[in-house]
Amino acid sequence: MSRSPARVFAALNAVRPPDQASPVLGKAVVVGGSVAGLLAARVLSDHAESVVVIDRDDLHVTGARPGVPQGTQLHALLPGGLHQLEYLFPGFRAQAAAQGAVEAPPAAQRNYLDGRLKVVVPDDADSLAGSRPLLEGLIRQRTLALPNVKTVTARATGLVIDGVVTTGVRCDTGGVSGIERGDLVVDAMGRSSRLPEWLEQAGWERPVTRRMAVHLNYATAVFRRAETNPDPAVVLALHSPRTATDVAGAAYFAVEGDRWMAMMAGYGDNRPGRTAEDFVRRLREQFPPEFGEVAGNEMLGDVRTYGHADSRRRDFHALTRLPAGLVSVGDAVASFNPVYGQGMTAAALHAACLSVYLRSGADLGTPARRFFALQKVVVDAAWSMSTSADLALPHVDGPYPRGYRLSSWVSRQIVTATVTDVAIARRFNQVVSMREHPRSLATPGVLLGALRANRRAR
Repeated sequence: MSRSPARVFAALNAVRPPDQASPVLGKAVVVGGSVAGLLAARVLSDHAESVVVIDRDDLHVTGARPGVPQGTQLHALLPGGLHQLEYLFPGFRAQAAAQGAVEAPPAAQRNYLDGRLKVVVPDDADSLAGSRPLLEGLIRQRTLALPNVKTVTARATGLVIDGVVTTGVRCDTGGVSGIERGDLVVDAMGRSSRLPEWLEQAGWERPVTRRMAVHLNYATAVFRRAETNPDPAVVLALHSPRTATDVAGAAYFAVEGDRWMAMMAGYGDNRPGRTAEDFVRRLREQFPPEFGEVAGNEMLGDVRTYGHADSRRRDFHALTRLPAGLVSVGDAVASFNPVYGQGMTAAALHAACLSVYLRSGADLGTPARRFFALQKVVVDAAWSMSTSADLALPHVDGPYPRGYRLSSWVSRQIVTATVTDVAIARRFNQVVSMREHPRSLATPGVLLGALRANRRAR
């Protein structure tokens, strides 16, 4: 690719949908009504005469989808993701707020590292706090309201490939088999995507899957909230691997319905908060006082737990043989340790990749290598951020990238400096929120600034 990853990342974050629809294909088929699938359908609505979204769930039913077992857990929409959603769905922020989502400007956000309150970045981006069902439901509502998008409730069972071009998807609807034809097929089936098996069964290459075992356990509980305009509205507290005991971190957000949603995470054999009593006790004993104040409210419902065994990525970009008319998005390509909150934002950036690819005059009769090259920039960025942090965990044993010792030392200096230095925290937040590429931190100026800030703090 001619442009550097940092410039590609900047271009993706600057992309806007076309002012008017410009169809370049007749029909597109999206397999999976996930956030990634819905955002892909939104982009495709600008470029296809019709878009069909296939999912086992009835996507017109409101509320949490049965196919999202982690939907009850605390989710973060990073500023980079909110930035993309506002482009795709003008007025998204205001509509979410009208449905109860809570806007949190920088002054209403608190971040702790090892019990130390981080400095506030006054000009940082606002956050939007809401439950996964609210945010995903609004994305689904806005996408399915588009006149050229429709849904099919069915189970996808395989690809239809004619020669070297993907031409459709095999479906099973109540025991009746059929084919949904399309000029472009998008795999949005999530972590359990069966696309690699389908490719192999059809005589094509199967992408290499890379995994990093993290053995994350997390739990979420909901509490009643009395404050209409809470301050703070978003609070995160992380324990670095050197100081963490049984709980690696916690967070709580103000969400719709006058509720607090709180989460704790642990690794390996540490399973925080399996009972209400245990959850409340740990929030009070292991985190700053405001966590205890939230835990003092009435708990609504039970503690919900979830496990995440590994981060994984499928290297579609490296395939030497790939049928045309086929792309993959979201967790079907890469899924990360959820404590970093990258999932929805990465999916939005994958949609931006699809938009750039289609607007560049894509030839759907050839493999979508341009798309996968763009997407690789996003996946590499998210993967490097999450896995470099995970490699510092005592139970994670690699694989370690070349130069890991030096890069991890540099990362520690920068992260430590974010506690006291506004300039370093601003640059760091831009990267963590996926608005800038991680390479923007890998400069002598940033490192020297971090070292000076840490020396002053000492």
